[in-house]
Amino acid sequence: MRIISWLVRLFVLILLLAGINALWSGFKTGSWMPGWLGGEDEVETMHTVVLQEISSMGKLEVVKYNFKDVVEQEIVKMWLPNAKAILIVQGEAIGCVDLTKIAMEDITSDAETLVINMPEPELCVFKIDHSKSKVYNTEYAFADEAKLVQEAYKQAEKQIQKSALDMGILDQTKENARKVLTPVLEKASGKKVMMKFPMHAKIEKLR
Repeated sequence: MRIISWLVRLFVLILLLAGINALWSGFKTGSWMPGWLGGEDEVETMHTVVLQEISSMGKLEVVKYNFKDVVEQEIVKMWLPNAKAILIVQGEAIGCVDLTKIAMEDITSDAETLVINMPEPELCVFKIDHSKSKVYNTEYAFADEAKLVQEAYKQAEKQIQKSALDMGILDQTKENARKVLTPVLEKASGKKVMMKFPMHAKIEKLR
């Protein structure tokens, strides 16, 4: 019986010490009531992250063109007024070189010179920046507004691709790739570096 009484007293003492510790912690934080007694809700966040894909990135981006376009899109109707939308669109096009396409046979050297046959430059990115684009005005759109806006963005993206190619982004990619890579390779190899690109770059078809 004495042992049971002693255990009960020890248990009560532990509870008392725990209560004093909780009150002291509350005093330091300015909250006298413990969270479980005050009825405050606790927020718990759980994440389940799944890795979907690992991609090897070998494309060296060396030039970027920024575009701003005013797009007027129209749906011609037979009986009703034509639905119109005007958008102010901003986007970008990026020229790059895919370094993973360089094979060992593309690299030759002698005592003083290192020659690298480079892959064709690419227009690797052309896209709309929706955070900086907006619908300026619509007329008689009603139910057609979503269709108008979507088609306008689609046409604007195609125009960015075409404009970048017409303005010579692939030639600029070649020039910038030489400027970026040549000094690095010359320092690493201790030789004069010559980079050769194909005479005709492959141009992607407009989507």
